[in-house]
Amino acid sequence: MDLLVLGANVVRACWGAVAVVWIALAVREARIPRAAPIRGSMGLGMVALALVTVAATLLVGRSIFAPFTVETPWVRLMGAGVTVGSTLFAIWARVALGRLWSVGPRAATDAGLRTGGPYAITRHPIYTGLLGMLLGSALLGGLGQWIALVPAGVVVADLKIRSEERLLLATFPDAYRTYRERVPRLLPGWREVWRAV
Repeated sequence: MDLLVLGANVVRACWGAVAVVWIALAVREARIPRAAPIRGSMGLGMVALALVTVAATLLVGRSIFAPFTVETPWVRLMGAGVTVGSTLFAIWARVALGRLWSVGPRAATDAGLRTGGPYAITRHPIYTGLLGMLLGSALLGGLGQWIALVPAGVVVADLKIRSEERLLLATFPDAYRTYRERVPRLLPGWREVWRAV
């Protein structure tokens, strides 16, 4: 099988698996009663700007990014590994977060602060996984115009993370401050990986 076809199949399978897990858990968790959450705010204007930038880059940027296209098989194989590993990590984090997951920033004092499992590796393992999936997907596509997805994803994740961290620090001031000092934001170190395993 051609590496390009294999790469496209890996990307479809991984992003499809994430979509199925998110939808299935959302349906299941919609039936579970929750205490009133504490909600934060997020800069939707910056998210919209990042999405418009990505759309414009992908629609008209093919020739601009052509010099950055890599046709090397090992880059695509590395992309497959990064995409699959990141998918598994994102799904693990989503399952571990359970009914506490939401699109916008939200904290539930009744459930406490999640610090175990994938949350002992990074403070934002869902974003770590999704950004890894973006990077892996770009590698699988041979970089080129797909590389524009990675910085746009980082901008959106950073905006959401800042908003979530403000809310978590206000909701769990001492616990979150201690957790933040112990666990890295997005990129895990070997110490955190071994501690969680």
